[in-house]
Amino acid sequence: MVGLEPSCLLTLRDEFLAMGLGEPAQRLASQAFLFEEFLARELAQGRLSLPLRALPNKRALLHGHCHQKAFDAVRPIQTVLALIPELKVELIESGCCGMAGSFGYEASHQLVSKAMAEAALLPAVRSAGPDDLVVADGTSCRHQILDGAQREALHVARVLEQALAPASA
Repeated sequence: MVGLEPSCLLTLRDEFLAMGLGEPAQRLASQAFLFEEFLARELAQGRLSLPLRALPNKRALLHGHCHQKAFDAVRPIQTVLALIPELKVELIESGCCGMAGSFGYEASHQLVSKAMAEAALLPAVRSAGPDDLVVADGTSCRHQILDGAQREALHVARVLEQALAPASA
C-alpha cells in the first residue's frame, strides 16, 4: 500500500498494530509505505528510473510532518527530491506546524497553533525567495503554511510531477 498523507499512512504502522488485530495487520503494516518511501526503496533496489529535468526553481524548503519526523520518514523525501537536477533541498528545522489535523482550526487552540507555527516554520517560509519551492507532505501543514505565510506548499508528488520530462513521441 502506498499513501500520500503521512498521518493516515503511518497510522497503519503504529496505532493499527496496537489494536491487536494479529498477523493480517502486521502484514499490512509491513507493506505500507509513504509515496516517497516507496520511491526511495525502489531507487535503492535499482528499480526506479525517473526521467526528471531541472525545474526553474533551484531551491526547495522542506517541512517534515510530525509523523514523518517520528518515524524517520523525512530522509526519503530528501532522497527523492535530490533526483531533480540542480535542485538544492534545505530542511526547515522546525517542530510541529501547529495544526495537528483539525486542532489548529478549533477556536480554543488557535493561539497555540499559530504560536507553534511562528516558532520556526512560518518565519522560514516567509524568508524564502519568491522562486523557492516550499514542500510539505502533510495536508494540515500545507494549510498552516498557506494561512500563516500566504505561500502554497507542495506535496513531494506534485514537485516530482513538475520535474517529469515530457514523454518522447
